[in-house]
Amino acid sequence: MYRISLIALLALTAGTVSSSAVENAVPRLVVQIAIDQLRSDYLEAFHPLYGEGGFKRLMQGGVVCTSAAYPFEPVDRASATAAIATGTTPYYNSIVAQSWLDRKTRRPVMAIDDDRYDGFRTKEQSSPHRLATSTLGDELKVATDGRARVYSIAPMRDAAILMGGHAADIAVWIDESDGDICSSSYYTTSTPPWLSTAAGVNPLPNLVPAIRWEPVNALSGNFSYFLSGGITEPFSHRFRGERQFAQYVTSALINESMTQMAVSAVEYGLMGGDAVPDLLCVGYYAGTFDHQPLSAVGPELQDTYVRLDQQIATLIDRIEAKVGAGQVMYVVTSTGYTDADESDYDRFRIPSGEVDMQRTLYLLNMYLGALYGIDSYAETSYGNQIYLDHELLKQKRLSLAEVTSRSQEFLLQLSGVRGVYTALSLLASSSPLTEKRRYGVYVEHCGDLILEVAPGWKITNGEFTTDAGKQRVANYQFVPFPIIIYGAGIGAQRIQTPISIERIAPTIAKTIRIRAPNGCRAEPIL
Repeated sequence: MYRISLIALLALTAGTVSSSAVENAVPRLVVQIAIDQLRSDYLEAFHPLYGEGGFKRLMQGGVVCTSAAYPFEPVDRASATAAIATGTTPYYNSIVAQSWLDRKTRRPVMAIDDDRYDGFRTKEQSSPHRLATSTLGDELKVATDGRARVYSIAPMRDAAILMGGHAADIAVWIDESDGDICSSSYYTTSTPPWLSTAAGVNPLPNLVPAIRWEPVNALSGNFSYFLSGGITEPFSHRFRGERQFAQYVTSALINESMTQMAVSAVEYGLMGGDAVPDLLCVGYYAGTFDHQPLSAVGPELQDTYVRLDQQIATLIDRIEAKVGAGQVMYVVTSTGYTDADESDYDRFRIPSGEVDMQRTLYLLNMYLGALYGIDSYAETSYGNQIYLDHELLKQKRLSLAEVTSRSQEFLLQLSGVRGVYTALSLLASSSPLTEKRRYGVYVEHCGDLILEVAPGWKITNGEFTTDAGKQRVANYQFVPFPIIIYGAGIGAQRIQTPISIERIAPTIAKTIRIRAPNGCRAEPIL
């Protein structure tokens, strides 16, 4: 009897230890940080300006994938954020860009526009209904029967909504018209207490007009990575006029607002307080001030990285003080693109030019008219894509494949055009040469013909007023950016081989023991 009792006690103790180890292995909180336009070369260049608790702590103590990449093109903030959240490409998740042309209305639509849901403290109507696959947050909600908390916070609404996904408790961003912290009635119709706390600390509508943005310290104001000879007069900016809040969200100061909301979500929003893991998505900004050319705002960008380093240090310190150092997993990456920098190539006699899409449509219709009879075969264009009139082709009993092939032959003869892809060939082919272009399209959201122009050339379209439809500058420069995984007992490691951002979602999913998003086919990093 003594032996039996002892064996039973040992078995019970072993079971208890095993159960405890299993519970401790799963972090209580995952903080997924997507930094808009973060670059590895800038991150390393400003290393002398950082403290010990931000980027240095992440780089020295975490798993650092030095060569991250997006497996599709082109990349912008919306398509990148959706890919991070879903672990897959626009080919599956449908978010090809911040905006695209609706085939039925022939008008542009924003990726997250939805007139079925009123804005909460904003006039913008939004939801994630166009996101075609599940996100990490969605799968966490499903796995925990809704008990997990999923909050998403970002300066811009597309980033906040696409990171949060369909099932998030709330997604919040800054309204660029009045500076209010806002959301969508899709998520909420009342202000959560933790958000009220964050908004009450420094209400942006009152704060922004009164502040002045200057270098955070003398060192960051005189460090000269972009300039020769240093900075003789440190910059100084006030946010005034109709665009004051739009300018604020593209300044270094917006990241402090993001940190305040994120910390409030953890301290007052009950995140990481039990054994059910929670997900906090945080968006930061590391692009140029007011989307200006880098040559005009180099010192401001330096200060942005220095302040961002401070905010990440604050975020980690405050969260770990609340949840516990070993209970939080941080995953940091970038949207992997930079705003187009319009250089004055003509002045320096560098080859450049302009492809006018309205003129291109006219010439294409003239060419097709000579083949099939005068008519408007090429109906409209948006960005670098041309849309044919499918109904007209049916009436004339013309094959779409034949017309696009003929159009492709003609367009390749135009100045500045270096490649023409047809939607049919991209969707039917799996060639390694066109793989990234193929994974960047979604059948319902793409034109019939996609133009690729020479580096430095512009694509212009006077028909549309939105930036994406009006003008696009061809830029094929490589943008280096990292993936960093830190905390939750993960040891330091440096991975030099290229890593696709598709692998972030399955890595987090494996760590917290849930399914990866339903469109994700990539393997975990760890």
